[in-house]
Formats: sequence, structure tokens, C-alpha cells
Amino acid sequence: MIIYFFLGRITEDLVRRRAEHNDCEIFSLEEISLHQQEIEKLEYLDKWCRDLKILYLQNNLIPKIENVGKLKKLEYLNVALNNIERIENLEGCEELKKLDLTANFIGELTSIEALKYNIHLNELFLVGNPCTEFEGYRQYVVATLHQLKCLDSKEIERSERIQALQNYPEVKQKIREQEQAYLLKRAREKEEAQRRMQERKDKKENQMKSKLDFDIPLLFLHFIGIIFHVILCSPDSLHNKESHQAEGGREQEMWRTAEDDEEDRRFWEEPTPYTPESRLETHRYIEEKRRAKDNIRESKKKEKPLQTLVTAEGKVLNVNVPKLHFSLKDDEDNNQIILDLAVYRHLDTSLLDIDVQPTYIRVLVKGKPFQLVLPEEVKPDSSSAKRSQTTGHLVVSMPKAKEIILPKQKVSTSVKHSDCSTPQKNARSVQVEKLEVDPSKYSFPDVTKIIQEKDRIGQGPIRLQPEKITETKSYVEFENDEDVPPLI
Repeated sequence: MIIYFFLGRITEDLVRRRAEHNDCEIFSLEEISLHQQEIEKLEYLDKWCRDLKILYLQNNLIPKIENVGKLKKLEYLNVALNNIERIENLEGCEELKKLDLTANFIGELTSIEALKYNIHLNELFLVGNPCTEFEGYRQYVVATLHQLKCLDSKEIERSERIQALQNYPEVKQKIREQEQAYLLKRAREKEEAQRRMQERKDKKENQMKSKLDFDIPLLFLHFIGIIFHVILCSPDSLHNKESHQAEGGREQEMWRTAEDDEEDRRFWEEPTPYTPESRLETHRYIEEKRRAKDNIRESKKKEKPLQTLVTAEGKVLNVNVPKLHFSLKDDEDNNQIILDLAVYRHLDTSLLDIDVQPTYIRVLVKGKPFQLVLPEEVKPDSSSAKRSQTTGHLVVSMPKAKEIILPKQKVSTSVKHSDCSTPQKNARSVQVEKLEVDPSKYSFPDVTKIIQEKDRIGQGPIRLQPEKITETKSYVEFENDEDVPPLI
């Protein structure tokens, strides 16, 4: 990304990044947005993306419309907020229906005659251009482009076009005169911008030369002083000298910062006309300041000593460089230790490196170590790591090396209480569980009472019971028929 920011050009890498909705395929791309990319030249799109229908290029530094003539299917082109000064090179865009040139620097209004060949052009936006201030601007555009239906978000009425065509010769002459005056003004602005740029360049070279002339003797004196103190002075005095040098360096840095602030104030308070040159100059000034700050930051950045994770004696330390919240849980039921590390939710998993050792765990989060000593030894080979899809937390489960044999839990069998009509079932279930030990409270079922016995006659041992004499009733009208078989 830094490459195309500095060069200000369209690169294949940039186009592929912007073609994510098309699986990064650019040959079949139909729509692409390249806005706010600091692009200074329009190129390559007519070769890479022949099927483009919609192209967004607003808020860049494009000075000229070019290299889009082969986009035969292009329907909408947005080049608002650029440095374009004339309309050109759009004759090949046969399907162009909408053209947005808002807030550019178009002063050659007669250049819109190049759009006559775009017969499908319905909408045109020229708001914010110098040409819109010309007297008769709208009448000239309406009379020149007969295919237009809307200009600057305002629909063109039929009566408006008829009236514009009637006054077309006079309006065209006025437009040409105003255009010539604007071009002369632009020539003076370009000369002024060139002179101002050269002055700023010479001033900067003089500042660099004076700074170099001042720094070389100062560095030489510092070097001589260091050698003198190394030879003649004690280590404490040398340390004091180094601290004084550091303080002097800080004072010099503060002086340079104040000087840069003063330069920024002069640059931003200086009255400058709004031209393509001033816009480009502002952009380059901002980029130059940003690069200078990056260089200062890089020069200040000292190589930090490696974080001590294990002491020379072999003691493992607890380290939390990424400053992440965490919790360590001892899961006794599953005989394991669980680490819950609050990793950033949108951090890619490929930036995590997990190392589980028997006595500690180490997690590298974007290269920053998180290390924790474990309360017990664990099995690294049996450990597992997962990430939460909702919170992004990293959960590491580490089985303990020392296995604990837990007593088997007794399964309590519930005794189902049945109805009073089935006492034998209850007695059988009680016998299986062996809940009662006292014989007085334990009774076997009476086998003799399983079948209900008949009434006994008399006492003592079982005797044969005499047959009961049934009383037979005699009927007077009863007749014995021998042909009828007996009932018993």
C-alpha cells in the first residue's frame, strides 16, 4: 500500500485489493472504487478491466482524463474533486450515460464539445468548476449537448433547449471571450506557483546546508569530549557526561520541533489561491512532513532488549507484554487446567503462537509474549486450544500429568412405591438393595399366603373336608326325560 501512496499511480495490487467483491479477479470486473488514493495519473485500467461499467475516482490528484477510451462498456465515470482542467479522451466510451466532474478546475468550457459523440450521455455534473461562473454557461451546455437530459442535478426542459438554441451564436461568443480571459489568468497562476515552489526549494536547501554545517563541528566536539573523559575521568563522570549529552540532544530536539511548528504555521497561514498547483503542493507538503516524522520516529526507536522469559538459573517468569486479561481455572472434575486469554476479538488466528510446556504456557500475540507458570504439571501433547467465535478469547485446555482416581459414585436406585395390592414387589426390591440389616426389621414373604386358602373346619392339622350337603329343591312339574343328556 505504501508503494502506490508514494508513487501516486494505479497499481495492479491496488486494483486487486479493491476487487474483493469479485474474488480479486480484475479481467471480469464491472465496478471498482479508487477514491481517496492520492492517484496522480489515470492509467492501466483500459488494459486490465475492459468490462468496467462503473468507475469511481473521486478525491484524487488526477490532472487529465486519459487511458479510458477503450472502456466500451463504461456507463458511469466519477472523477469529482480532482485537478482536471478540460474534458477530453472520452469519445471511445460509447455507453457512457453519467459523467461527474464536480469540483474540478475546468475552465475550457468549449471542451464539452468532445462529448457530442457520447450519444447515450444523459447526466452531466460540472458544479464547482470555474466554467460554471461564466455568463451563459448553462445555455451553452444545453445547446451544445442535445442528448443531455439533466445538467447539475436539474432536468433540462424542452423549452429551455429551444431558447438556448435560439441564442446559441451570441452565447458561444461570450463563452469564448470569458474562456480566453480565464486561460490568461491560469497562465499567471502557474508562473506564480512555479516561482513559489522554487523559492521554497531553495530555502529548504539552505536550511539543510546550514544544519549540516552546524552539526558536523558539534558532533566532532562531542566525540573529542567523550575520548577525553574516557582517558582522564572516572566512570561516574563519564556517565554524567553522557547524561548531559542526552539533555543537550533533548534541548536540540525541542528547538527543531519549535522550528517545524513555526514553519507549519507560516505554510498554513500564507494566502494561496485555490489552483491545481496549490492543491498538489499541499498534498506533497503533508506527505513530506509525514515522512519526516516517520524518519524521526525510526531514528528514536532503539532496539529494545529481549524480554527475559527464563532467568539464568532456569526459573520461568510470568510475563504479560500484550497486557491481556486472563483467567486460570482448575477443573477438578475433568482433571485439567483451563486458561482463558482475552485475545483481541478481530485478531487473526495466524498471529497467535501457542507453546505448552509441562510447567508453563507461552502465547505469542503478534510477537508479544504472554507467559504463565502453571500450578501443576500438565501434558503438552494432550492439550488443546480453541477460539471463541463471539468474543475471540483463546481457551487452552491442559490435562494434568498426575491423574487422580476419583471414587465411583453410587447410583441410587429409587424404590417405586406401588399400590397396596402388590406388596410382594416392594418386598423384592427391598431385598435386592439390602438396606435393612436388623433381622427384626427384615421379613421374608409368607409363601403359604400366596394363594388364598379356603376356610378350614376345625382346629389342628389339615383334614379332609366332608362334602357339603346341598339342599335340592323338588319341583312338582319336573319330568325326567331320558333323551336329554345329563347336565354334569
